[in-house]
Amino acid sequence: MGSMMAKAMDENFQKNKEFMQGIQETMLERQIQMQNQMREKSVAMQLSGSREMFNWIASFYGVVTVTCLAGFMKRKNPAVLIPLLPLTFIVAYQYDYTYGTKVLRIREGAEAILKEERQLLPVPLGLPNLASIDAARDATKSS
Repeated sequence: MGSMMAKAMDENFQKNKEFMQGIQETMLERQIQMQNQMREKSVAMQLSGSREMFNWIASFYGVVTVTCLAGFMKRKNPAVLIPLLPLTFIVAYQYDYTYGTKVLRIREGAEAILKEERQLLPVPLGLPNLASIDAARDATKSS
C-alpha cells in the first residue's frame, strides 16, 4: 500500500513538474517577445528621429547651398563654395542612414562582431551577481 502511495505521489510530482516547466517556457517566450517588441519600438523611434533630423539638416544644406552659389556668382571666388564640401558629406551620411542601406550595413557589422570578435564584448568587471547587487543596495541605504 505504501508503495502505491509513493508511486501516486511520484506521478503527481512529475505532472506538477511538467506543468511548471510549461508555465516557465511560456513566461520565457513572452518575455523574449516583449523585449524584442520593445527593442523594435526603440529602433523605430531612433530611425524616426534621424529622419526628422535629416529634414532639418537637408533644409539647412539647401539654404547654405543657395547662399554659397549666390556668393560665388556675385564675387566669382570659389572659396565661397568651401562650406558645401563638409555639409555634402553630412547630408549624404544622414540620408544613407535614414533612407538608404546604412542600417543594414550597421546590422551586418554588429553580426560580424558578435561572431568573430566576441572578446570585445564582455561587461567590465563581469556580469552582476546577487552579492554585488545586494552590496550596492546596502551601500545606497547606508549613505
